[in-house]
Amino acid sequence: MNLNTALLKVQLRAERGEPSVLVKTFVDVGHLFALLSTGDHQVLYGRRGTGKTHALKFLAERVRVRGQIAVYVDMRTIGSSGGLYGDTATPLAERATRLLMDTFGAIHDALVDIALSDSVYTDLLPRLDALADVATDVRVTGGSVERELAESATLSEKAATSMSLGYPVAFKGEDTAATEETRKREVRRVEKGQETHRVHFGAASKQLASLVAALPAGRLWLILDEWSVVPLDLQPFLADFLKRCVLPVSGATLKIGAIEHRSRFRAPSAVPGDYIGLELGADTSANLDLDDFMVANSDPDRAKAFFRDLLFRHVEAVFAAEGETHPALFNAETLVAAAFTQHNAFDDWVRAAEGVPRDAVNILSQAAQKAAAEERLSVQHIRHAALQWYQRDKFPAATANTEAAELLNWIVDQVIGGRRARAFLLKQGESHPLIDILYDSRVLHVVRRGVSGGDVAGVRFNVYALDFGCYVHLFNTKKAPSGLFATEDEAGKEVYAEVPQDDYRSIRRAILDLSRFERHLQTRGA
Repeated sequence: MNLNTALLKVQLRAERGEPSVLVKTFVDVGHLFALLSTGDHQVLYGRRGTGKTHALKFLAERVRVRGQIAVYVDMRTIGSSGGLYGDTATPLAERATRLLMDTFGAIHDALVDIALSDSVYTDLLPRLDALADVATDVRVTGGSVERELAESATLSEKAATSMSLGYPVAFKGEDTAATEETRKREVRRVEKGQETHRVHFGAASKQLASLVAALPAGRLWLILDEWSVVPLDLQPFLADFLKRCVLPVSGATLKIGAIEHRSRFRAPSAVPGDYIGLELGADTSANLDLDDFMVANSDPDRAKAFFRDLLFRHVEAVFAAEGETHPALFNAETLVAAAFTQHNAFDDWVRAAEGVPRDAVNILSQAAQKAAAEERLSVQHIRHAALQWYQRDKFPAATANTEAAELLNWIVDQVIGGRRARAFLLKQGESHPLIDILYDSRVLHVVRRGVSGGDVAGVRFNVYALDFGCYVHLFNTKKAPSGLFATEDEAGKEVYAEVPQDDYRSIRRAILDLSRFERHLQTRGA
């Protein structure tokens, strides 16, 4: 098997991989896994494709190797976010309570499966039964209760006598008497009212604590992935359930995989100053964001090291699955040299990935399809594949919303066309739903948070970079971007930043004024 064939066979999604393959192909970056594997409660942020699932499943496997129990729950499999949970005609309290019951049920079922799979844990079954009993309660409220009593009786008896004589005289006689008694008593209870559900937080937490204390290692890791599929209005209730039932339990650790702008962990309660849900940073430790670890514009050397190891581990796993090997698999450097024509091609691949492993693998697969069987991947292969992937996957998702499509075109015109730059700055704390759509579609990428400039005192900004696919076709033309964004050096001369820092002499030219886009929409509407 040649290298290009192996690139085509690399698995694209972590949730479909075998645990052993996930362990072999996991690549740590910076201190990510050291931070993630602490016993603190944490939220792991990252857009789709950044590797949240891979990291969380790898954590679960490492925990199990240490003899501890890890329960991994994919929230996409809980109930139906498009059914009862998303049905606004159903009262919020009912939808929230059903979500809590379904989530707790999934956790309970996973623990039962573990207890049944190993005789070491069979003693846990009675505790799991007790946990299920106290976790949920069903009651009928809002109506009266009626009773109906019906009774009937019938008596029956049956007796028979017969005699017969044979030759020479024929005689036959029969005497029958019948009496029948049937006694039937029916009691029917009629309940009228609305069935409601209740989760007993205190009792559930107490039983969970008893269960964790009985574990051989006294440790339970609860990993909830795909948090953001839960409707936003229900998320604070689920977070509150976890805060009251899981966080107080000594020996229990909670990890949540989520998309930042699609997550809502707390909401105000009816009591002034109080809230429902989790307070990130207070109830949990510092959150992790995969974008902070892997975006090439943020730290090029770290991003290159990560994707070099990712390529090596995935290709090595493909050859191992086929029972084959390859001379290029001596180490990551020899593989890169054998797979790419030059370092520029590899560098372009890393930049095109924009910190998203799933995009990196898909671009590599597209490039391998364009190359001949034994041909190494060139700059042109990578750039053509990046443009193709952008047009097929990212651009359609971003432009499904008409106004988001207009904003993207306006940003490209303002930033690339007007400023010859690849990035822009937006004020921290000011969210825009269309920016969120473009960010979620991976046509915008956050490469630095909290940037400040001397000409905008007291205000900090986030740096957003346009996707590689937005401008790859402009390379080697007069319209190609000159750098990340424009700033000034100490002499006041305009220069382009390549790796964003925290402070600049001047950043005013790099700030994107979205109010101008709003006026553009109003003008168009008029």
